[in-house]
Amino acid sequence: MADFGQIRIDRHEEGIAAVVVARADIGNASSPEMLGEIRDAFAMLSTDRDVRAIIFSAEGKHFSVGADFAFLQRLAKMSAVEIKETVYANFQGAARAIYRCPKPTLALVQGAAVTVGCELALACDFRVAADNAMFQESWIKLGIMPPLGGTFLLPRLIGLGRAMDMCLRGKQVRAEEALQIGLVGEVVARDDLAARGLELARELAASAPLGYATVKQSIQRALESSMDAEWQANLSNQALLLGSKDHREGLSAITEKRAPKFSGE
Repeated sequence: MADFGQIRIDRHEEGIAAVVVARADIGNASSPEMLGEIRDAFAMLSTDRDVRAIIFSAEGKHFSVGADFAFLQRLAKMSAVEIKETVYANFQGAARAIYRCPKPTLALVQGAAVTVGCELALACDFRVAADNAMFQESWIKLGIMPPLGGTFLLPRLIGLGRAMDMCLRGKQVRAEEALQIGLVGEVVARDDLAARGLELARELAASAPLGYATVKQSIQRALESSMDAEWQANLSNQALLLGSKDHREGLSAITEKRAPKFSGE
């Protein structure tokens, strides 16, 4: 276990790590320092060959109640250049590190996931919500906008109309509705959240690392691309994967009727 101060990294078992926000005393409100730690943790785990899946979670009642109010007050007095540097280096840096992580990422959300918390959960590959979870992009109520990817990802996840409701009206979306509209993949009882997260992380950790990273990057690129460009890119990527040890292992495992043991090579 590594201690960063406001977050920590737990090693649950072989191949599975967790980035845990540990500021329950303030509802896990997000400060630049906390976001910088999240950014650095995901960057470190992205290059750790022993890590095959990453859980993103928080201690306490809430996943995140949003940005730290004291920071918002300081932010109002900063210059445009200072704001840009703070947002890009820490807040957007954390979102980028999660979204671009080549490994499986899984957000476990309980209680409120507001503004920053909502957008960091969106940056993960998968989201499992406790039955008391609530998502809200309430930036507009402060006269500002979602800067960490919500305006890009939400329309693609839940459709334009629902994204408008969340971003322009600050609508709260609770667990069951989040499941219905595709914002989360599963809803479980609060007491079962950690266990279900670990179970899903084990499944993801068993994936072929090269194949997973390539498919994930292809899907993300396709959000900003064209079909013709994707056909061309996928030819090159598939050729590389077909020559990998993991592909040969997958073929052998199917032939031998056993679970594959992928190495990431």
